[in-house]
Amino acid sequence: MTGVWALLGALAVAGAIGVLLKVREGRISSRSKAVVPDLPAPVRDLLAPGVTLVQLSTTFCAPCRHAKVILRDLADRTDGLTHAELDVTNLPDVTTSLGVMRTPTTLALTSDGTEVLRVGGVPKRDSLLEALRPHLP
Repeated sequence: MTGVWALLGALAVAGAIGVLLKVREGRISSRSKAVVPDLPAPVRDLLAPGVTLVQLSTTFCAPCRHAKVILRDLADRTDGLTHAELDVTNLPDVTTSLGVMRTPTTLALTSDGTEVLRVGGVPKRDSLLEALRPHLP
């Protein structure tokens, strides 16, 4: 009987963790308007006028491909918004300096390197566009 209770407890914990991860997926974190002091060169080289969505991806990341489709479409349809993807598979120093713990992570950066928001996971198109509106021309 103890084994049954242990199994039910394990299933409940696993279910709670799954729900928590699902809720956090694609959540937008607003950042204070501060220029990132030591923006890594590979990221700095991707910045364009307006707001650049810098997608940090890895080679074998399936959600990264889905995020790429959403971000590219959003950038193509929105004036002042650019999408750039950076494969960080072999660039652990970039992820460490930016405090990135998972892929895909999308950073919205202005042309001077100010991080205006960050999305962990696959972004939700409409909520991302709404969060970006104050920063677009």
